[in-house]
Amino acid sequence: MSKRIGLYPRVRVEGSGSGTVSQAGAVLLVETVRKLGLDTAISTALTPWRKPRAVHDPGKILLDVALGVALGGDCLADIALLRADPAVFGPVASDPTVSRLIDALAAAGPKALTAIRSARAKVRSRVWELAGANGPAADGSVIVDIDGVLVLAHSEKQDATATWKKTFGHHPLVAFVDHGQVGSGEPVAALLRPGNAGSNTASDHIETARLALAQLPKHLRRGRQTLIRTDSAGGTHAFLDWLSKPGRWLSYSVGMTITDAIHQAVLKIPKKAWTPAYDSGGTERPGAWVAEITDMPDLTTWPKGMRLIVRKERPHPGAQLRFTDLDGLRLTCFATNTKGGQLADLELRHRRRARCEDRIRNARDTGLRNLPLHDTAQNQIWLEIVSLALDLLAWMPMLALTAETRRWEPKRLRLRLFSAAAQLLTTGRRRWLRFTTRWPWTDVITHAIQRLAALQDPG
Repeated sequence: MSKRIGLYPRVRVEGSGSGTVSQAGAVLLVETVRKLGLDTAISTALTPWRKPRAVHDPGKILLDVALGVALGGDCLADIALLRADPAVFGPVASDPTVSRLIDALAAAGPKALTAIRSARAKVRSRVWELAGANGPAADGSVIVDIDGVLVLAHSEKQDATATWKKTFGHHPLVAFVDHGQVGSGEPVAALLRPGNAGSNTASDHIETARLALAQLPKHLRRGRQTLIRTDSAGGTHAFLDWLSKPGRWLSYSVGMTITDAIHQAVLKIPKKAWTPAYDSGGTERPGAWVAEITDMPDLTTWPKGMRLIVRKERPHPGAQLRFTDLDGLRLTCFATNTKGGQLADLELRHRRRARCEDRIRNARDTGLRNLPLHDTAQNQIWLEIVSLALDLLAWMPMLALTAETRRWEPKRLRLRLFSAAAQLLTTGRRRWLRFTTRWPWTDVITHAIQRLAALQDPG
């Protein structure tokens, strides 16, 4: 009996193999692009930037970069992941060709951004229609979360400045449609700003909300069925006035800073007016209460119909209290124009805005860890590429995955599905990807492909 050396088996390695695709699981994203007509939509939108006798289509180039980002890339050169497997991804442009397209789109400014965003909005409507009961607006309403994110820069890039956290970089505002507890979320706006941009700049929140609403189906771009959620950075007169403007009539749930007037109002709340708050599961949470103070502070200068709801709770062990807190209890406040409903339900709905932090974390894992280009106009195009990648990572699970797999985040999708290798076969003039039965998630991949294949082809 030979003595075993080490804990892992020894294998011999050579580089002369053929007929194997290393990122074969990414065919899920390719099939999603094809079934939704996203390739055609982006190609049509970018027609003005296609040069005569050009070999590569600008829309295909942009989508290839987005696919590379969805697979874990964080710079333009990571399109090489796709170039290695032309049988799955088709012809892929060279790095200089990719760079020239990004420069051309950046030089076009708002015209290029509008073209890309219009194509995304058109496809998004089709996605939600195909998703049916699994879509984020299946019940006739939709929730859009707006939040800021700090993106660090490690070199002198245009508009990279010191941030309020004493770091250096940019401070974009992003917006995501919330898919609820059964799914993830999809990006609908990304506004690039300098690092020193204010957290509560009303004009930036308004612009981000405009971009987000333009991505929704037309019947959801105005009316109470669309809810805008933000933290206290959105609690400004100008932003709430814009949301409440006659003819727009959007619903909102916006965090508010604990001012002295709000603090004094809380002190006057009778004990019996406090009702138990709910935890994430909708059951009463020990040590947390909510109350309404709409009639206590002077709200005459704020939009008509605005309600103020406060929450007090025992802080977690070791948590730092603020001077605005009360008797050892943490105070928070938010404003909403939703009429009726239990206070605990409204407060829980607002607190679920924290899911936007998960969306931002996933965005950091999908190209938003840094902005790889120098000019602001180039990095704004990069944000659109990141948004396209996140769209695909949200649409594919919505249409093709079920149960717990639909909630898988990008890291897990990459490790379990996209990184799966397969054998490439050609029979009867058709190409087949044969996944090994030893891979634990082969059934997930094949079933997802079957669901995508069952969808109606774009007209």
